[in-house]
Amino acid sequence: MSTTPRLEIADLGGGCFWCIEAVFRRLPGVESVVSGYAGGHTENPRYHAICTGTTGHAEVTRIEFDPAKISYARLLEVFWQAHDPTTLNRQGADAGTQYRSIILYHNPEQQAIAEQSKRTAQAAFQNPIVTEIVPLKKFYPAEDDHQEYYEENGGAPYCQVVIAPKLRKLERQQVIKAVPQTPA
Repeated sequence: MSTTPRLEIADLGGGCFWCIEAVFRRLPGVESVVSGYAGGHTENPRYHAICTGTTGHAEVTRIEFDPAKISYARLLEVFWQAHDPTTLNRQGADAGTQYRSIILYHNPEQQAIAEQSKRTAQAAFQNPIVTEIVPLKKFYPAEDDHQEYYEENGGAPYCQVVIAPKLRKLERQQVIKAVPQTPA
């Protein structure tokens, strides 16, 4: 008789959700990753409204994971390596509050782990980490065309110039598993 694993959820934002989604899809123990919006004040936000910066939402990924295979603390270790948490409201050329670094916790245990993880991660950065650590109020899945973006659009310029090099770097550092080849 087989039992279904008890999955947990992590909600993280570190710039463009296409990038973060592509990273976390490559971790053993991660069962699903959904791009979406959280941390704002507008009900049912949509991408074009998010881009104006008026909704208060960040682009985030909802990561459903098996804690028997990967811990929340390990997800956060990857999170710190997958983006620059020292740049306020910016990742590379992507600028605006929607690209801020944010951890949205689900319970006091996640909050404590996130705060400790941030303190530990600070040693790897010269500048102060500006990542917000806040309770999740509501997660809104992004539109369908934002889901599995890298897998569906790997040959697109943004994917080739921004996402693919990030994935190759994390792969070389053995942070994530090997990335399948994408079309040019």
